Formats: sequence, C-alpha cells, structure tokens
Amino acid sequence: MAISSMALATTSFLLRIFSLLFLAASVAVMAANNVTDFGFFYDFDGTRDQFTDHITYRYVVAIASIASLYTLIQIPFGVYHLCNGKRWIRNGCLPIFDYYCDMVINFLLATASGAGFAVTYEINKNVVIDVGFGGRTKYPNQLYVSIGLLFLGSICMAILSVLSSISRESNSSSGKRSSFMTG
Repeated sequence: MAISSMALATTSFLLRIFSLLFLAASVAVMAANNVTDFGFFYDFDGTRDQFTDHITYRYVVAIASIASLYTLIQIPFGVYHLCNGKRWIRNGCLPIFDYYCDMVINFLLATASGAGFAVTYEINKNVVIDVGFGGRTKYPNQLYVSIGLLFLGSICMAILSVLSSISRESNSSSGKRSSFMTG
C-alpha cells in the first residue's frame, strides 16, 4: 500500500505544526511555573523556586527549545513542498537529512520527557510542599503538564521519524539516490 507524496507531505507538515505547538507550550508552562520557597528544597529564605533551580528542568527546557527551533526551521520546507509538490532542495539530501535529524530530536525529546517525569515524580513523592491555597499541588502539577506537553511533542516527532523513513525509502526506491549518507 503506497502512500501518496502529497498525503505524506501534508501529514508531515501538520505533525510539525502540532509538535511546535506542544513544545512551545511546554517551554511556556515550565518557564511560568514558580512557587515561593518556604524551606522545602534547600533553604528557608522565602525566595522563588523556578525550573532554573533544578538541572533536570533546565535540560528539559533546553531540549524543548532546541526541538522547537528545529521544527520552526523545517516548517518553510514543508510549506514549499505542499505548495509546489516538490522539495526545495532537489538533490535527494533533504529526505535523508530529515530522517536523521528527526531521529536525533526524537531521542533527545524522549530522554528529556523521561527525566522530567522521573524528577517530578520524586519531588511530588518525597517533598512536602505546603505553601497554602493549593500551592502544595500547583507546582508539581504544572510540572507534570509541561512534561506531558513535551511528551506529546515527542510522540509527534516519533511519527515524523516514521514518515521521514517512508519518504526516504520512497526516494531511494525511485532511483533518487544522493551522494550524502546513502543507505
């Protein structure tokens, strides 16, 4: 069962848009999430506790930002492919580049979402956060929302990796081999 080139391009474009939305929302939720520190982590000075205080959350935001930038760069290529029915760079390298970059970004997103879920679970389980007025559950729950959005972006990128593989295979079976990392 062959998938048409336009159906593949449309699905890839829509998944890139959804991935960008999920990843940007994940960064926004993580950056906006903070709570006044009343001694539940390291000190009792009443400062704000933010994602930058934890190396795992900095990693999550960095990976989500890198993936958002990659997806944002890929969107004009998708628009061109949808409008003209052919690739912007026609030497056969772009499907291979898409395949490998989608795989790398997908693996990075998977590690970031796994680390984020694990640390959030440990914080929620081992630390008593009692700042009143729902603050006990607000901070970890917003972390879960941010990591969940990152996970949805990772799922979109995983599907894109499969579609990039299909696109790469269809280009190589039709004789459009490139000299760059042919496999």
